[in-house]
Amino acid sequence: MKGLSEQWYSDGWLSRLLAPLGGMYCRVMRARRALYRRGLMEAERLPVPVVVVGNLTVGGTGKTPLVMALAARLRELGRHPGVVSRGYGRKGQDVRAVSEGGKRLLNVAECGDEPALMADRLGVPVVVGRDRAEAVRRAAALGCDCVVADDGFQRLSLARDRAFVVVDGDRGFGNARCLPAGPLREPVTALADADAVVAAGAPPLSQSVRRDETGPRHAQGGPSGWEPAMGMVLEPDGLRGIRTKDRSPDLEWLQGLRVHAVAGIGAPERFFAILRRLGAEIVPHPFPDHHDYAPADLRFQEGAPLVTTEKDAVKLAEVGIDGWALQVSARLDPEPDGWLTDLPPAQAGGVY
Repeated sequence: MKGLSEQWYSDGWLSRLLAPLGGMYCRVMRARRALYRRGLMEAERLPVPVVVVGNLTVGGTGKTPLVMALAARLRELGRHPGVVSRGYGRKGQDVRAVSEGGKRLLNVAECGDEPALMADRLGVPVVVGRDRAEAVRRAAALGCDCVVADDGFQRLSLARDRAFVVVDGDRGFGNARCLPAGPLREPVTALADADAVVAAGAPPLSQSVRRDETGPRHAQGGPSGWEPAMGMVLEPDGLRGIRTKDRSPDLEWLQGLRVHAVAGIGAPERFFAILRRLGAEIVPHPFPDHHDYAPADLRFQEGAPLVTTEKDAVKLAEVGIDGWALQVSARLDPEPDGWLTDLPPAQAGGVY
């Protein structure tokens, strides 16, 4: 998968070889979205407004931090938000409450690492389920008056009132081809259905993309491209113990400290870069996204503290690994209030 990803972002020979398949996939996804836009297929009406967060590319772009930031801001604005997610990698597909607004009720295997993290951090109802509409109804039954749907942009059967699409501000859309020839889950033209494109990381996204899906395409800089409505950066908040969460040294503790940096996320280099900026001397240990850890994975010869992401920490705690989790939060510019304050009190809309 790593080799294929490199092809996508360099437009290598394999990517070009797969271009016809990518073009077919693009056309199917574009036709599917057109059916909803024209009203030939309808999104399911739901009892509460829904804010979807998604992306166009496979891999990590920062959806989970944005989901948490939006849910937290909705709470500050006086709403009673919940979060719904498929729960990637969990056992089962039924609808289950990870949290009813208090303590987490499920282990990671039952709910997935990202829902576990969100339940621990947010203190709002978190529900997982393959049937996203039923998950929204469950959240409404738990007292939520609005819901943030993680990875819901391509779930067109799920009615939405706002749609945020996260784009990697560094890598953009790669070669702008659809799977398997490129990283796109659907054509860039789907961004027309987004209320806000969010550029994650720096520099901010400013790209134009050739619209056809048949020939070679490269993301190009320029003012005529898809300009982001919002920028997002991840800023470190502090450290906590993986198993003993009350321990929390200052971030200055990392300055000059040699640490084992463990990251099983979509873009581990981002995590490593944050640790370097904090002054740590890191021994990087990248793992695949959503990696299912075993104690043997973390038996390092060199003795040094282990520092990991919060997403990894929820799994490491369950296999008895101790160390430190770096807490980060999304900082949004501008603030998302303009998209959130006028959410309706009931009945979400459709795909517009």
